[in-house]
Amino acid sequence: VQLQAFRGGLVQAGGSLRLSCAASGRTFSIYGMGWFRQAPGKEREFVAAIIWSGGSTYYADSVKGRFTISRDNAKNTVYLQMNSLKPEDTAVYYCAASGRSGWYLADRRVSTYDYWGQGTQVTVSS
Repeated sequence: VQLQAFRGGLVQAGGSLRLSCAASGRTFSIYGMGWFRQAPGKEREFVAAIIWSGGSTYYADSVKGRFTISRDNAKNTVYLQMNSLKPEDTAVYYCAASGRSGWYLADRRVSTYDYWGQGTQVTVSS
């Protein structure tokens, strides 16, 4: 499975961005997709996840109510709609996919995901 993330950028606080992540290859083997982020000097942290086939979602508390993860299976693409952005949302955002049958929606561990996109920078100015 190959993942490619798109559409990061620079936005003012309170603004919105929508990230996209296109999956290719053995997409039939995906159980779940997630978004993570990593700010300078910090560890990579979980943002949101979605069940590839069913669509159920799960969010980190820090983004709940502001971010929405969704997927379009026809396009093999996962989206992260980010609203009411804050300067503390500034980070490199990564999409990831898990091909493990034991993966579950609320598993926030980086190690649970097998495939990673290249990352896209999101910068929120105050």
